[in-house]
Amino acid sequence: MRRTVLGLSVTSVVFSGAIFGFFYAWVCSTMWGLDRADPRVAIAAMQAMNASVRNAVFFPAFFLTPAVLGLTAAAAHFSGRGAAAFWFCTAAAIYLVFGLMLTLMVNVPMNEALAATAVPGDIAAARDIWRDYSQRWQVWNQVRALASGIALALAALGVSRL
Repeated sequence: MRRTVLGLSVTSVVFSGAIFGFFYAWVCSTMWGLDRADPRVAIAAMQAMNASVRNAVFFPAFFLTPAVLGLTAAAAHFSGRGAAAFWFCTAAAIYLVFGLMLTLMVNVPMNEALAATAVPGDIAAARDIWRDYSQRWQVWNQVRALASGIALALAALGVSRL
């Protein structure tokens, strides 16, 4: 059982780190770069990135992180490592609510609305669309990045309690 818990723990840290890195990169580079671009280009680029992100490579880190964290918590609990189980369970709950559910309830609808928006030829109109989208999207993405970073730290804490 120890090897199972250890393997799940490592998987939990890897998945948590992958999704944290994904959200963090949007915070500190992708969106800042798009904000500096011509807003017509920014809209088209964001539409393309949002269309491409739903893929088999992204799926495990985004959708399976809370499941892996929860499974790790259960395995740790049933192997008598209650402190580790607590940290993995807490990490799962934080990412589930403030990462996965937040994305599905806020960022995805925003992305779908932007996808349905024709890129205007008029730069002023495009600037208004991009500014309204980008400012709100970035606030919620920062919440996702912070939450997934906390989940990663808690998973690492769980590993330290094995």
